[in-house]
Amino acid sequence: MANFQTVTAVKLGQAAITGTIATLYTTPALSKTYVKQLDICNTTGGTLTVNVHLVPVSGTAGTANAIYYTFSVAANSVLQWKGIQVMNAGETLQVKASSTGLTITASGGEAV
Repeated sequence: MANFQTVTAVKLGQAAITGTIATLYTTPALSKTYVKQLDICNTTGGTLTVNVHLVPVSGTAGTANAIYYTFSVAANSVLQWKGIQVMNAGETLQVKASSTGLTITASGGEAV
């Protein structure tokens, strides 16, 4: 049984967020992931909304697993989330925007 004592800092992903739900990161087999920070940048002149989900294995993104759900990101600004969320092997970090113009950078650690 893994003891998950060795944690390696990693960038979980960086991408433009589209209007379709997309997987940014999947926790590797036999690992746990610590999500520590999300930075969501709005590069447009208008307010956009974002959905961020921590989705269980075989699950789908929805209100039951949302960190942000249709959350407004003001024009030309950055939404920053800091905390600790633990993801188990096979779980995913999924994102969706109301329109193009948002980018996300997710950081944390992988434990094995």
